[in-house]
Amino acid sequence: MKETKQAAASPEARAALHEVLAAFEGFKAANDQRLAALETKRADVLLEEKVARIDDAVSQAQARLDRVLADARRPLIGGPLGGGDAPLARVDERKAAFDRYIKTGEAPALLLEAKGLSEGVATAGGYVAPAELERQILRRLQASSPMRDICQVRTIGAGTFRKPVSTAGLAASWVAETAARPETAAPTLDVIDFPAGELYASPAATQALLDDAYVDIDEWLAEEVQDAFAAQETSAFIGGDGVNKPKGLLAYTAAADAAATWGQLGYLATGVAGAWPASNPTDKLIDLIYAAKTQYRQNGRFVMNRRTVSAVRKFKDAQGNYIWNAALQPGQSASLLGYPVTEIEAMPDVAANALAIAFGDFEKGYLIVDRAGVRVLRDPYSAKPHVLFYTTKRVGGGVQNFDAIKLLKFAAS
Repeated sequence: MKETKQAAASPEARAALHEVLAAFEGFKAANDQRLAALETKRADVLLEEKVARIDDAVSQAQARLDRVLADARRPLIGGPLGGGDAPLARVDERKAAFDRYIKTGEAPALLLEAKGLSEGVATAGGYVAPAELERQILRRLQASSPMRDICQVRTIGAGTFRKPVSTAGLAASWVAETAARPETAAPTLDVIDFPAGELYASPAATQALLDDAYVDIDEWLAEEVQDAFAAQETSAFIGGDGVNKPKGLLAYTAAADAAATWGQLGYLATGVAGAWPASNPTDKLIDLIYAAKTQYRQNGRFVMNRRTVSAVRKFKDAQGNYIWNAALQPGQSASLLGYPVTEIEAMPDVAANALAIAFGDFEKGYLIVDRAGVRVLRDPYSAKPHVLFYTTKRVGGGVQNFDAIKLLKFAAS
């Protein structure tokens, strides 16, 4: 396995964390001044602007820390990896053949032969990339995609993953020693399908770059597709309609939590359309936490975008303590009421009827499926003098446990 740099040992990570903590201390001091001025009914416009500037500085510092930690989680580039049960020499030979195809367009016999190869089967759509490249792309996506970081990810060998689930548990009953034992109700089972949609990107390179002996082809291609794939995936995991793409968290029917049934995500309303309550807004976050059952709170976390984080960062509890806390160690998440917070830009802003905040155990609640194999087609003709690399992977996703995640809706009811 390739090793990854440890975030805790990184001077850049420590410096970025110190910047976050210092900015947040400045934010708390300025916001306390703002609140004191409001209590005396002497609102200070300059003070409001100061708080907004410091709040933005906290967000930027947190973003820099997240980037440093994401870089630290990426694999270091080293020698070739072994793949499966294949002999190392055979793996090296396949990778060398794939590199020649990428650099020159040559299709060696090793890529054309079918027997015994899982990484080099030729089709009209290009060649399946070696396992080393696929793992490197997935590792980069893991570091770049917040949903992959918090949800369950499964690799599948078919186009659709079918998961049986129990929507109603097995019934049990107390009985006397010699009493009859009538048959209890059987559990209600359902099957959820997770089809994998196709995601593609076409990074371009000059032939001079490809001819450079010092260029690591795997590293270059993984770097090129990383951001494009991660952005599209994250957007689909939140709001995708499920047509040729994952079905997003917010694409499912949302119902008032007390009336929600299997197949629906339960929500709590703030009581105000498009806004927080004027008094005690923190209570709505506490209600959201306890809407989830105990087994889902243990690994629970908040998910929202950075603008919503900016709003809740100002909230205090009944004792006057800020409910948002910056991370104290590199690699940790900021916390809200003691639960970690994951910022995902695809989450909606606070607006009328918006489901802007989610809370729960996302590892149990949402499943991401990767169809094994990343396919690459070399195209030296469409964008001369550049060479395009039409790169595709198949990924799906959807809610697998509707009890594990709850939503906060900014609505009257």
